[in-house]
Amino acid sequence: MNKKTYRVAAIGGDGIGVEVVDACLDVLEALAARDGGFAFDVESFDWGTERYRTTGAFMPEDGADQLRAFDAILFGAVGAPDVPDHLTLWGLRLAICQPLDQYANVRPTRILPGIRSPLSGVGSGDLDWVIVRENSEGEYAGQGGRSHPGLPIEVATDVSIFTRTGIERIMRFAFKLAQSRPRKLLTVVTKSNAQRHGMVLWDQIAAEIAQEFPDVTWDKMLVDAMTVRMTMNPASLDTIVATNLHADILSDLAAALSGSIGIAPTANLNPERQTPSMFEPIHGSAFDITGKGVANPVATFWTAAMMLDHLDEHKAADRLMQAVETVTADTALHTPDLGGKATTRMVTEAVIAAIRGRND
Repeated sequence: MNKKTYRVAAIGGDGIGVEVVDACLDVLEALAARDGGFAFDVESFDWGTERYRTTGAFMPEDGADQLRAFDAILFGAVGAPDVPDHLTLWGLRLAICQPLDQYANVRPTRILPGIRSPLSGVGSGDLDWVIVRENSEGEYAGQGGRSHPGLPIEVATDVSIFTRTGIERIMRFAFKLAQSRPRKLLTVVTKSNAQRHGMVLWDQIAAEIAQEFPDVTWDKMLVDAMTVRMTMNPASLDTIVATNLHADILSDLAAALSGSIGIAPTANLNPERQTPSMFEPIHGSAFDITGKGVANPVATFWTAAMMLDHLDEHKAADRLMQAVETVTADTALHTPDLGGKATTRMVTEAVIAAIRGRND
């Protein structure tokens, strides 16, 4: 049998991003060896803040084009305490997502075995969501500027961009995702009471696209009320779609409600597969624990399972998630963010052992 070889671009980036990506590559190697039907050809890129300090750029000018040759991108984190966050975000992560049109950001959230939600009485059956984030325009479109710097009349603008094409494609993606899940339930997050142009168009197009999916039950929720619903009635939610900014915020809340941001994965997808998609944990570079060996790699492992699903290696994705859940169920293997004392290496080795020991 010929093995399918997937080309993966590995970008550790900054801080614990490097640590968790390295751990994830070890897990993927063990998974490929266990499965036998596929392999990974990994190329590592040193793009990040260190490169910015020495060259003035986080990645080469043609960096996004270099990535087009790969099947997937595994990304760690970007950001350092001594470099403004807007430089790091626009210099690397968004400089990849936008040119490659990774317009659907998908962030699943559920309570894994052995992990407790801070919400009293909420268990795994009560909190099982997927947040779909519009990832190409909205509040992070990059439109705006500054005038009269340093003067009393200084002004700064950031213009939210909402296009029919952008809204239609993310709504259709979200409805299809909701349709594929058992509950067939979608909540559309909005703020159209205050943002009377772009978000009204958002609402209008949501209603239009809903007509294509009569089997999906959907409702609409103002973003501020959504934070209340997520904490007070989590079981009422399933699939959620929101704008770039709103979903960015809500997905961090979701991660905290599931027990830790250290277990939260994300996928930046080009659903049509015209360009490679990028997979990353959402926890950031976490320089306060960098080098201590205690970063939680679970988010990156879950992210890798999403990558395998995207590559149509569904059996391997399931095997990886089963191994992850076997490990999280053992509280002795919880890292400090989950209240434990385990190290990154301990968790990684335990996941690899679970992969090797699992029978079909």
